[in-house]
Amino acid sequence: MTQTSGRLLQLLSLLQTRRDWPGDELADRLEVSGRTIRRDVERLRSLGYPVQATTGPEGGYRLEAGTAMPPLLLDDDEAVAIAVGLRTAGASVEGIEETSIRALVKLEQVLPAHLRRRVTALNEATATLTPHSRGPTVDPQALTTIAGACRDHECLRFAYRAKDGVESRRLVEPHSLVNIGQRWYFVAWDCDRDAWRTFRMDRLEHPSTAGRRFEPRTLPGGDPAAFVSKNLSGSAPRHEARVTLKASAGEVALRSPWAGSNVEPIDAVSCEYRTSDTSIEWLALRLAMIGVDFEVHEPAALRTECARLAERLAAAGS
Repeated sequence: MTQTSGRLLQLLSLLQTRRDWPGDELADRLEVSGRTIRRDVERLRSLGYPVQATTGPEGGYRLEAGTAMPPLLLDDDEAVAIAVGLRTAGASVEGIEETSIRALVKLEQVLPAHLRRRVTALNEATATLTPHSRGPTVDPQALTTIAGACRDHECLRFAYRAKDGVESRRLVEPHSLVNIGQRWYFVAWDCDRDAWRTFRMDRLEHPSTAGRRFEPRTLPGGDPAAFVSKNLSGSAPRHEARVTLKASAGEVALRSPWAGSNVEPIDAVSCEYRTSDTSIEWLALRLAMIGVDFEVHEPAALRTECARLAERLAAAGS
């Protein structure tokens, strides 16, 4: 590979990593002059890559979407991460499984032998439990639109249906996407309500950029997943459970994937578990699915439901 060809690949790789690059920064990264960067950009354009010049005090470049997918330049860890992610793609994104398989076939055809061995070893050592019931799916195009707006600090408009069925149009400053089990959530600053909000992705439709940028705000607590979890636990469900589990807090944290649950150690072999749900039946099933012995302290309706569940299970096994 000639020096110029290698530098073009490096330049293309850099342009893929973020939206805008000042020309001077590209020149520093590649240890060349600004004039060389301009020539290399022209070479990429001649090869069909839509590299646009950006205006501003410093000026720069941006790789725009074109008519064809450019080659992605990945390091070893990135290639392995993508391969593993494609193999374990969940069912919460509409149509993702079939698409993931097609992409994985293409990727594995070009993986070097040492990377293919790493991916194969991890796949052979991993088992996946498919849930019996699947939650609502979301549109992958909506996810990518929102992810791009989060990255580029662009305001978004979309239609939203609240839990009570009320529909509205929202204008927001997007912050992040959060995946919790079978559901996706979107964290954003609601411009009309002047407050942070959490939106369920399966209730959100037709997201589109609003044509203006914003200065990012600081999310309370700084952790989007914790913010969503706190909002879910504070949504006033009907049934609040307090239970003693006969297992350590660390073991329970690994066994219980549900958002909004709180685990406090009592001693080395037991812990207090607090969780909530709108369905008392589902709450009893969730406790049983943790897979350890437990004692329900409250509410009384949960003790009754657990007894009913035990009777049904005992009858089924007799």
